[in-house]
Parts: sequence; structure tokens; C-alpha cells
Amino acid sequence: MAKVALMDFDEALERFEPVLGFEIHVELNTETKMFSAAANPANEKHHGAPPNTLVAPVDMGLPGSLPFVNEQAVRSSIRLGLALGCEIAPSSRFARKNYFYPDLGKNYQISQYDEPIAFEGAVEVELDGGDIVSVPIERAHMEEDAGKLTHVGGATGRIQGAEYSLVDYNRAGVPLVEIVTKPIFGAEHRAPELAKAYIATIRDMVRALGISEARMERGNLRCDANVSLRPRGQDKLGIRTETKNVNSMRSVERAVRYEIQRQAAILAGGGTITQETRHWHEDTGTTSPGRPKSDADDYRYFPEPDLLPVAPSAELVEELRQTLPEPPAAHRRRLKADWGFTDLEFQDVVNGGLLAEVEATVAAGAAPAAARKWWTGEITRVANARQSEPAALVEPGAVAQLQALVDAGTLTDKLARQVLEGMIAGEGSPQEVVDARGLAIVSDDGALVAAIDDALAAQPDVLAKIRDGKVQAAGAVIGAVMKAMRGQADAARVRDLILERAGRA
Repeated sequence: MAKVALMDFDEALERFEPVLGFEIHVELNTETKMFSAAANPANEKHHGAPPNTLVAPVDMGLPGSLPFVNEQAVRSSIRLGLALGCEIAPSSRFARKNYFYPDLGKNYQISQYDEPIAFEGAVEVELDGGDIVSVPIERAHMEEDAGKLTHVGGATGRIQGAEYSLVDYNRAGVPLVEIVTKPIFGAEHRAPELAKAYIATIRDMVRALGISEARMERGNLRCDANVSLRPRGQDKLGIRTETKNVNSMRSVERAVRYEIQRQAAILAGGGTITQETRHWHEDTGTTSPGRPKSDADDYRYFPEPDLLPVAPSAELVEELRQTLPEPPAAHRRRLKADWGFTDLEFQDVVNGGLLAEVEATVAAGAAPAAARKWWTGEITRVANARQSEPAALVEPGAVAQLQALVDAGTLTDKLARQVLEGMIAGEGSPQEVVDARGLAIVSDDGALVAAIDDALAAQPDVLAKIRDGKVQAAGAVIGAVMKAMRGQADAARVRDLILERAGRA
């Protein structure tokens, strides 16, 4: 495949104005699905169920099956709409969005079209340095998810070149809220940063509301990023592309930057942008064409005949409004103050998309500084090496347990990193990894003294140097003891024992 020409990012921003738009799909964590009584795999209790075990007749589109609306999903959708600053419609209705695809058993998706549950809102998004950008929200509507296809036999995991495809209908019918922004102007060179920050804000919001696990690596939260460029001084919007189902905040940032550079190169060369969906490739950091969008608008929407309109009372809306948590921007400011982080320390957490993980680790008992160190340090390092998201590697509660072993003196920092390695490899809880690998610090002074005596016997002049006041000479013995104990000794305790042997304690 020919290499795609890219324009330098700064040059692209000198010549063109980027206009952004985002469509975020949030899977709700209700106990059951949107229109059936089947268990919801987006709920943590049912995650990982074997394929095609969480299905009901209506999810499969079987003849004679009728949908019914999940009340809790409606309540969650209203709460999300309110958190987005939206108006809540006194009456909204479902529609059939008709298209054929193997993961859609009914050949139509039940969604909302011209009468969404929530509309006309705005979300404050905080960028580096504390700058606040207001992202306008056009609508948030309820719908159901489709099933999942696994393409087998190809090199890329996509349908092109695959020998056959497997369909898992567990996800069919999972409750979704789709959040659609209006065009976003003025982002300029911070467009990629805004994309990442907006996704992080929505993720933090739905987690705070308790309505979604918001695990991007699981597909609980998916983003379609729309990008268009227009020449400086032109009022008419450019033709947009829609990069589909980008599954990490880092990838959204990279995809927006790439599309700006790609589109700028085409326009500068006299070409035109094709209005199309595009696929993001994490391994190459590029997008590729999907399908033209010119034919995508004709879904033959018509009102769902088997469902009544959703008409929440004003009293219910106000009752749900009282349950809203603090807005994400205010929440971040409070956490920064509570944790005592500097601007730089807190920004490291935010830039890494790790605010929820650090907060959950602190809630599980770890000190804020220790939680930040683990997530922005070793866990992120391993995630980057694996091209993964940190949250996909380990749970916050397990990180807090690991730090508790360090605080108790059971592990040194070096040993704790080995334990983390085992946790990520699926070897169990921190204590189980310690037990299985035999990584606990040796606390038996007898064993330490024996190792010290061996080290002193190999370096007989050290003891005399220490007695003469050259305490730093103990470092060579400490190193030898730590090596003999495979790092499973407390260096401070070894030093104390050496000084005792030398009569300098």
C-alpha cells in the first residue's frame, strides 16, 4: 500500500482551521438489556460470559418476540443527559434504524432519531494548564448495541482476507447512550489534546454517575472522531471524515492529529476529501478508508411500533437531578487539593487518563503519592511497552494491596515491581504472587547476620574502616548481602546490623 502523504502539523494549522465533532457510545451497566430480560454483559457481574449465552428472543430478532423498555436504563440516560447540561424531553420515542449486518439479528436497530431523550447541552473540559473549553452537546439518545463479529483466518483480524466470521450475540441489545456533539470550533493546535480531554471527561462523568464501567478496552465506551478542515478565512465547513470506534484516549488524540495532517496534505495538493468512515490502526498510528458516508444517511427510520413514547414526569427529572455528582472539572480541582499534588503531579495523572484509577486506588487505602507513583510509573511503562491501556492490566484495589505490603515492610520497592509483574501476568493477588514466587523480605535477623558475616569474611578490611569512622564503607557489605539474599532484605536493617557488628550502632 502506498505511503500516505502527511503535512507537518504546525504547517497544517497555519493553513487550515480544524473543526471537530465526537460521537461517544456509552454502554450502561444495568442488570439486564435495553429491551429484554437477558443479562447485560456490560455489567461487571456478567462480563466475560461465554459467547451467545446472554441472549433472549428479541435480541435475536426471532418472530413474535416483542421489546420492552428497561426502566433503569431510562433513569440512567436521564441522569447522564442532566450531567451533560441537556434539556430532558418531556416525551421521546424510539425508532427503527434499518440496515443489514450479521451482528444485527433483527436487521434493524432500535434507536432514537428525531425525538431524543436529551438535547442542547454543554460540557466543560479542562485542558493542560487549567484552560476550560465548553464542548456543545447536540443530543444524547438511547439505543441498543449490536452483536460482535470475530473474523477468523485473516492477518489483520478484519473482514478483509478472513476465511469466516463468528457472531456473538451477547452484546446485542446492551443499553447504549450515544452522545453527539455539535461542531467544535476554535480548538486549533490543541485539537488532539481536546479530543483526549473530552473523552476523559465523559469517562469520568459516567463513572461518577455509576451508570457505566466505562472500560474503553472492553468497548464499554467507544468514540467516533469527526475531523474536517477549512482554509483560513472560509466560512463553509470542510468535508469531514469519521474515524470509528477508537478504543483508547491516547488513540483518539493520535487519530485526530493524523487526520488533520492527512487531510491538510490532500487539500494543499489540490485534492478533495472523501466523506467516509475510517478505521484506526493502533500498530501503525494511521487511518484507512471504511465506507462512504454519502449512502449512510438512508436508514429508512420510522417509529418503533412496539414501544410507547418515553415520557418522564417533571418530578422524576428533578428527583434524578438531585442525585448528580459534582461536575468533572470541579471534581478534579477538589481531588488535587485533597491529595496535595502539585500542578505538575496532578497533570501527569490527568494526561495519562489515570484519574479514575488513582482515585480508586486511594479509596482502597493507598496514599495518594503512592497511588500516583504506581499508575504513572511502572504500570504505564508496562502498558506502553504492550501498546495497552494501564487500566487493562491491573485493578486499583490490587495496586492498593501491593502498596500495603510495601508499607508493612513485607516488600521493598524492587520486590514490589516483581510482584506487579506477576499480577499483570495473571498469577493472582499481590499476596498470592509473593507466596508463589517467595518474594517476601527476609526478616530473620539470624539469616541476615549469617549473610553479613560471609560478606565481612570476604572483605576483612571493611570492619576496621567502619570502626575508624568510615561508615560509608558499609555500602560494599550491604551490596554483597543484598545480592546473596536475592534482593529480599531490608537494606536499612542490614546497615544497622553491620554497624552493630562494628560497634558503631
